[in-house]
Amino acid sequence: MSQDWEQTIIRKKPQKASALKTEQAVNKARREGQPVDTQQKLGGGGQNKQHATTKNTAKLDRETEELKHEKISLDVGKLIQKGRQDKGWSQKELATRCNEKPQVINDYEACRGIPNQIVLGKIERALGIKLRGKDLGKPLLPPGAKK
Repeated sequence: MSQDWEQTIIRKKPQKASALKTEQAVNKARREGQPVDTQQKLGGGGQNKQHATTKNTAKLDRETEELKHEKISLDVGKLIQKGRQDKGWSQKELATRCNEKPQVINDYEACRGIPNQIVLGKIERALGIKLRGKDLGKPLLPPGAKK
């Protein structure tokens, strides 16, 4: 009996480009004496830009006045302080009644706070005085009451 032997060649699959970039692959190529091309690509990744310039950068550069957040007016700060003291409350007590942090009340009274309509509404209801609109300092009417 004669056996018919065929020559079979088994080859490994070529490595993917991403596998060739690993540190192990680079070190192996260096050991074997193969040429290694190392380049650092700047701005690679496309979507991973953290310091991208926005369209408003030039507009801000042209702006001459200093840009700041709007702060609570002095009148409103004094009204909050006066209303709180009339009721005999500390800043912490007012903050507890408004469900806010004492630092928020402190900032509003010192005119450092950035006006937030929700917080101002809570303070208005707790103190019973108007802090927004035309009639600043006037008593706050209960809901459903006519003027």
